[in-house]
Amino acid sequence: MAKPALLMTGRMMPLIEEQLDQIFDVHRLKQPADLESALAAKGDVFEAICTGAFTGVKVDDALMARLPKLRIIGNFGVGYDSVDAAAAGKRGIIVTNTPDVLTEEVADTTLGLLLMTVRELSQAERWLREGKWAKQGEYRLTPASLRDRSVGLLGMGRIGMAIARRLEAFGLPVSYHTRRQRPELHYTYYPTPVELAKAVDTLIVITPGGPETKNIVNAVVLEALGPRGVLINMARGTCVDEAALIQALRNGTIHAAGLDVFLNEPNINPELLTLPNAVLLPHVGSASVYTRNKMGQLVVDNLKAYAERKPPLTPVPETPFNGW
Repeated sequence: MAKPALLMTGRMMPLIEEQLDQIFDVHRLKQPADLESALAAKGDVFEAICTGAFTGVKVDDALMARLPKLRIIGNFGVGYDSVDAAAAGKRGIIVTNTPDVLTEEVADTTLGLLLMTVRELSQAERWLREGKWAKQGEYRLTPASLRDRSVGLLGMGRIGMAIARRLEAFGLPVSYHTRRQRPELHYTYYPTPVELAKAVDTLIVITPGGPETKNIVNAVVLEALGPRGVLINMARGTCVDEAALIQALRNGTIHAAGLDVFLNEPNINPELLTLPNAVLLPHVGSASVYTRNKMGQLVVDNLKAYAERKPPLTPVPETPFNGW
């Protein structure tokens, strides 16, 4: 029996590629520019797509329209803003993502980035490595500390909840904003991002990406956060107005920022590299072997479910499973 055809929009980890080769007839794009030739050659036979935001290929409605046999899109990552899930739902195409398996890792990284930013740990390490401790004395006392801070979470999904639990263990008060209040939570809710920013001095962004959250942290929110303010972005680069953030860091509107995500990553704005009050990580929120293997296996298991005509494990809300 012939294997179903699958379009892989970019390089995936070996765990994914090796297993999918056993299940599907896989066509790999070496670069996004190869998409057109792949569609011309096999667009009428692809039943599945394996993708991720890092591949640079947008799986939008126009692309789906050219794939008449497409039934499932397996996305690597909990965020799936590079896939038009609403359009997929209308076409009866299932989209899957990788929730839960990365929740704790991303929450761990968030607290690490928060500590690095507030206590200037990466700067202090550079002070030691450059020999300044011996020549110039101890690294300065950091102006900021976690001990007198209150934290607001912009987003309170699975990862937000895991971050909140860790913040409570640190003895920090937690508030939050989401589109809809969650009455079952004991954390203080604020109905807008601006009101949340006014109420706290530390703001952690952990919302989904996409048009609804584009620039949700803008100049007004940063102004509300204030000169003691610390911004941590673990969501998507699109969630923060990057130009406004750079200006706020330069002129002291906020104290500091820790960023794991950026616009146009990995080609980040060079101005960010010049800011001493910005701590920058190369999108490593879930980047451990342990967690990425679990994410990769979930991608495979969802696509394998289609090949075996079984229900997918983690379809996104926009594409509920109603049978193949």
